Amino acid sequence: MGLRNRSAPHVTICPVGSREDWESEAERWVEWARAPGHDAYWYYRESFFDEILPPPGRQTLELGCGEGRVARDLVARAHRIVGIDISSSLLRHAKEADATGRYVIGDATALPFRDGAFDLVVAYNSLMDVDDMPAAVGEIGRVLEPGSRLAISVTHPLSDSGRFSGREPDAPFVIEGSYLGTRRFEGTFERNGLTMTFRGWCHPLEEYVRALEDAGLVVERVREPAASDAALAAGGVSERSWSRIPMFLQLLARKG
Repeated sequence: MGLRNRSAPHVTICPVGSREDWESEAERWVEWARAPGHDAYWYYRESFFDEILPPPGRQTLELGCGEGRVARDLVARAHRIVGIDISSSLLRHAKEADATGRYVIGDATALPFRDGAFDLVVAYNSLMDVDDMPAAVGEIGRVLEPGSRLAISVTHPLSDSGRFSGREPDAPFVIEGSYLGTRRFEGTFERNGLTMTFRGWCHPLEEYVRALEDAGLVVERVREPAASDAALAAGGVSERSWSRIPMFLQLLARKG
């Protein structure tokens, strides 16, 4: 999932939410996600892999794998991956791109796996698309073995709450509504001739942390990466102000 700020057409979202929503957008998402350098994923993934992701272990679950680009990057880092998504069309594309991978259709709030089946779960820009985020985090806690970890990236709750007033590097960031509370998001974005409609939820930081607490998960690491020089130079983000305001929140949590 990625940035869903109204002024920013560089969204990068991985699908988990409504099956109908993602089935209707599946082919457009495949084009969007697989265009190298097209969205913010290509410029923020290294901070996640370098700063948050634990080393590969017994088995890693990727929640909301979509067409599989994160799963393929994890496999390249020696993780043994099981990918799960709600969209059969996106899973078909994931399997075609990774014929040896295991990809399963399922709901994030009712994972079809036994307790303690995994020693790592990766939720890369997917939790903000789940209709019941706390229930999904609870299921993650169930399928993790004790002492294992959950690696998360979400659109930053601050960036979700407002927008820059202009494209100047020093443009003020303005919150016109409220940062607090859960809010529905829907937006259509166009970039370099590609168009996508994204639907999901905006949560404040407290709601994510409460969900982790309730699932028996303890936050070990927090990162708020700024837009890199490469992203700014390549136009991978739409405003230079993203070097001042974090676009993503990245967390590592451990099951106690």
